[in-house]
Amino acid sequence: MSLPPRAPFPSLIPESAPFTAEQRVWLDGLFAGLLSLEHGVTPLSSEQAAALLPGGLDLASPSGSATEDDDDAPWHDPAMPLNDRMKLAESRPLRRRMMAAMGQQDCGQCGYTCQDYSDAIFSEKEKRLNLCVPGGKETNRMLKALHQELGQTPAASKTAEIPPETPPPADATAAPATAPGCSREYPAQAVFLARTRLNKAGSEKETWHVELDLSSTGIDYAVGDAFGVFPTNHPALVDAVIAALNAPADFPIGGRSLRDVLFDGVSLGAAPDMLFQLFSYITGGDRRQKAKALAAGEDPDGDAASLDVPAAIEKFSGVRPDPEAFIEALDPLQPRLYSIASSPAIDRQRIALCVDAVRFPVNGRARLGVASTFLGERVRPGDSVKVYVQKAQHFGLPADPSLPIIMIGPGTGIAPFRGFLQERRAVGHTGRNWLFFGDQHRSENFYYRDDLEDMVGDGLLNRLDLAFSRDQADRVYVQHKMLDYGADVWRWLDEGAHFYVCGDAARMAKDVDATLTAIIRRYGSMSEDNAHDYKRELVAAKRYVRDVY
Repeated sequence: MSLPPRAPFPSLIPESAPFTAEQRVWLDGLFAGLLSLEHGVTPLSSEQAAALLPGGLDLASPSGSATEDDDDAPWHDPAMPLNDRMKLAESRPLRRRMMAAMGQQDCGQCGYTCQDYSDAIFSEKEKRLNLCVPGGKETNRMLKALHQELGQTPAASKTAEIPPETPPPADATAAPATAPGCSREYPAQAVFLARTRLNKAGSEKETWHVELDLSSTGIDYAVGDAFGVFPTNHPALVDAVIAALNAPADFPIGGRSLRDVLFDGVSLGAAPDMLFQLFSYITGGDRRQKAKALAAGEDPDGDAASLDVPAAIEKFSGVRPDPEAFIEALDPLQPRLYSIASSPAIDRQRIALCVDAVRFPVNGRARLGVASTFLGERVRPGDSVKVYVQKAQHFGLPADPSLPIIMIGPGTGIAPFRGFLQERRAVGHTGRNWLFFGDQHRSENFYYRDDLEDMVGDGLLNRLDLAFSRDQADRVYVQHKMLDYGADVWRWLDEGAHFYVCGDAARMAKDVDATLTAIIRRYGSMSEDNAHDYKRELVAAKRYVRDVY
């Protein structure tokens, strides 16, 4: 006797999964065999399906692979506001939404790339959610919200979603990650040599050429790498915090004094949510409600953006937290990264940086950039500075020394390109070099003018185009100069040029990117979509790279 035909079981593959009809049927059969399915089974979620597949197929990924190259992810753009990145990533797996919450600079200040940091949090190998310096409080809050979803994610899915680590290529010359100066976890001690003011008299800016001696560190670097500096807080700021807390400077904190921990262990910048949460526990009435609101990311008095740690203490004056609890509520003092403004081919024992000292008034008090004023004012020649090199991912000269390069580096964005040009001269690269530089005024802010004009004079720098925004009635920026010479920019790209951008992410890099698209579209005779495709091909080929902050 024959059995009646079995009713077809429902598809377990989400409709949004990127499979053909044939692939969907095959996968349904696979899952049916794995689970011995009967009638009435609810279709699997993407995460559940991923957990069942060997190698962890990421069904929510457009590429269908857990090892997709997320450098091409549409949210991986530091010029894009956080809310826009999160909107683009909303249908992606949790680990990718975590990545979208990062500052998107792959700067290495957290000790990871954005993708690696998100993977480490997702796999629960990394518990700290406050390491993203560029992302700041926005990223910290978003990660906390996303982190709450981790308890709802099966352990098998966590393991399946993250591809196995690929060992780095063998390189007999590379220093191990634990060698001093090769990572933020293992810094070295460099010696501060000197600083030279780059601005001329009358400048609104304070920009310094800084040099350090690496001879006792064992550090090696390449052009394009970044240099990590561990700063200290200003002593006057530390003393002001101690006075506001009405606590003894020698109060013991983990075997150190309160003053020492405030000096180099914790950030006294933007007041973290945890500090307001602490205040809410030890105050009452209306102030308690305000502290709770600030801890939740709200802005009850319209001053949240201006509240650094001293200002937060002042706002809740009279509150006297236990010094140890106070320290635990603060974020760690993070290293800061600077583009290297020199080439080791010139002097391997000496390294140069180009640093804007940040100073601005808020409510009658001068606020200071912690690392920029540390380098621009407080550290003295002969002092030891804790440092490390952050190796560049892709920001380096072309492997082919004959290829041309186009460099967009206004302001302190000139730094890596000074190193590029020094390197090309020293090792005999034959490729053409084109630099776009700009700042406020030619007379005050033409950094490294003598060097650049010498490079033009001896033929190393084939083109130097300048945009000093405030030397005429209408503001002129580097992207305007790009448009002026758009036909030539396109011709260089068509001849294989690599295109580099260094500087401000939020404004300059975004405008340069839009201008590059317009140039490709116009002079390459392409549609808008084709121009974007061409630009993506440049990125994929590592011919369009950015070092932005």
